[in-house]
Amino acid sequence: MPKGYLTTHVLDTASGAPAAGLEIQLYRIDGDTAQHITTMKTNADGRTDSPILPADDFQTGQYRLDFLTGSYLRAQNDKLAEPLFLDTIPISFGMNDADAHYHVPLLLSPFGYSTYRGS
Repeated sequence: MPKGYLTTHVLDTASGAPAAGLEIQLYRIDGDTAQHITTMKTNADGRTDSPILPADDFQTGQYRLDFLTGSYLRAQNDKLAEPLFLDTIPISFGMNDADAHYHVPLLLSPFGYSTYRGS
């Protein structure tokens, strides 16, 4: 059985704080098909309460995390002009080691973001 798992962490670089209450959707990608796996929200620390893809469900392959940033950004600043510049941030990535911990953090502001493979 694989020991790998997937986690994420969202930090709001505009406020310098974790992004609490941000909805995240995980999809497994197979060619042109995106299969929804789970939807979670970040806690007060900007993390999900459990791995977004736990070891029991882990498979190598292509995935996409959709960070639904619009509601979070609107709640932080009601003066942002509509439509928002970043309403949803999709991050596509591959996982090829069945025993690895994959961590995909998001550093977020209303007008930019960055990500990387964390630990």
